[in-house]
Order: sequence, then structure tokens, then C-alpha cells
Amino acid sequence: MRIDKYLWCVRYFKTRNIATTACKKGHIRVNDAIVKPSRDIYPMDKIVLRLNQVNYQLTVLDIPPSRVGAKLVDIYRIDTTPKSEFEAQELLKYSKDYYRQKGEGRPTKKDRREIDGYLESDDNKE
Repeated sequence: MRIDKYLWCVRYFKTRNIATTACKKGHIRVNDAIVKPSRDIYPMDKIVLRLNQVNYQLTVLDIPPSRVGAKLVDIYRIDTTPKSEFEAQELLKYSKDYYRQKGEGRPTKKDRREIDGYLESDDNKE
């Protein structure tokens, strides 16, 4: 089975097209080699998948006949992703420095309207 189809079947991607695009961008490795979407996979292959800033590590157990339900995914793969990958993502999510703080950087659309409104009101006073 193709790697893009496999990742779609075990529900890592919502569509095969998204899985294909991830392969083309180099986000998927099989046995430590960047692969094309058409690469065939076999049981006991090791897959590293970069998705949402997390490097998932999978081991293929079996090839599913088609897309499987969420409860049946564990029959076809073993997720060996270390917990540290998820902890790093949680730290980024709640970090104060991760998102732009209010008042820093470019003004938002609302800020722009307030600035324009303030400047127009000054012009009308003169």
C-alpha cells in the first residue's frame, strides 16, 4: 500500500490529498529516508511523521484494507512517539512569548480603525 494511502487509512490525515502534499514537502520519513507519496510500505516499517509541530513515530503492524474506524487504528500501527514531543507542544501553546502580546507589533484592523477615527476627529476640530 502507498504511504499516503496508509496514513489516510489510519487517520493521521483527513484526506489523501493532504497526505500526498505532506509527503511531497518532506514531512514523512520511512526507515529514516524521506519518501515520495507512491512509496510502498510493509509491516515493521518505521514511519516518522511531522504533523502540527510534533514528530510522530509509528511502526506498521499490518496493512488495512481501507480507511478504518478510530477504534481499530491500533490494530494496524504502534505509536512509539515519546511523551517529550507532546510536552514541548503544550509548552509552546501556553507560553506568553509564543503569541504576539497586545500592543506589540503591527496594529490590528480594529486598532487601525481607532487610530483613523482619532486622527479624523482632530482634523474636524481645526
